[in-house]
Amino acid sequence: MEVQGTPKSPRTTEPDRPGEGRRGTPKPPGEEHPLTQGTDSSELEERWRGKEREEERMREEEGKREEERVRQAEEEKREEEGRRQEDRRRRISDMCSGNGTLQFPGKFRTFDQIPNRELDHLIVDDRHQIIYCYVPKFWRRYGRLSRHLMRVKLQSYTKFLFVRDPFVRLISAFRNKFQQPNEDFYRQFGSVMLRRYGNGNGTSRVPESAAEAFKAGIHPSFSEFVRYLLDPQTEQEQPFNEHWRQVYRLCHPCQIQYDFIGTLENLEDDSDQLLRILGLEDQIKFPPSNRNRTAASWERDWFAEVPAELRRKLYSLYEPDFELFGYPKPESLLHH
Repeated sequence: MEVQGTPKSPRTTEPDRPGEGRRGTPKPPGEEHPLTQGTDSSELEERWRGKEREEERMREEEGKREEERVRQAEEEKREEEGRRQEDRRRRISDMCSGNGTLQFPGKFRTFDQIPNRELDHLIVDDRHQIIYCYVPKFWRRYGRLSRHLMRVKLQSYTKFLFVRDPFVRLISAFRNKFQQPNEDFYRQFGSVMLRRYGNGNGTSRVPESAAEAFKAGIHPSFSEFVRYLLDPQTEQEQPFNEHWRQVYRLCHPCQIQYDFIGTLENLEDDSDQLLRILGLEDQIKFPPSNRNRTAASWERDWFAEVPAELRRKLYSLYEPDFELFGYPKPESLLHH
């Protein structure tokens, strides 16, 4: 049976209006995309550009802050380098003054009283106006200059030297000259050490050449090298070789006021500072130092065979270098 009633209207669908859901229900504000919030494309583009400009400004400010941090760190580093050099120069000045308690040969000589033969390690580079106490092959030796000209250049040129822990320097010299075949050093020094202190103090035959000695497994020990240095007869025959002559005798720091004193232990920083002072940082690079072990551990190993009494005498012989250049006294090495 058909029931009569009001006919149902057909279902219609209205399109959603912007900002509303189906049947006109408003969308929650959180569901709207920010780009549709009543803005046109030009406004959106300007917003993004503004955001990019702000980010760029922040990056620039951070870059400036980083540059300032680097500048301050570099300034502090240079101030520290300056203080370090001032301390080194002052120490030498104090040690060389009449008030200094340590006495050593030649301390109170004037420059004019130094014999020419003792000035052969002052190397002059006129091009860069520097005087260096060392023996590189390409620099001119003092012997080519008159003493008057040297005095003038000592007043106007930049003068510098590099030093090393005195005991480590001796170990390095011994290793380089006597632990590998070196004919000149063997004949002039090594064979002398063997005759005096090795092989039963002369009772056994000493090989004539380095090749023969090394083939037979014969060469001076470090202890014999130390005895050679301490023997008064050594310098009666000839002055110390430059490789183990004390630096105060090579470079005369009490007579020559060096502008810069570098150390091998701080070679990288000191060489960078020196090259900046000389304006050569773009032309010369010092080789990196490959020293992995501490000087103290190195010394203990090498001096183990040297009696404590000889160690103390050796320290006395090189004490001026320890004191002048600020190297600490190796107490543990001298008393054990």
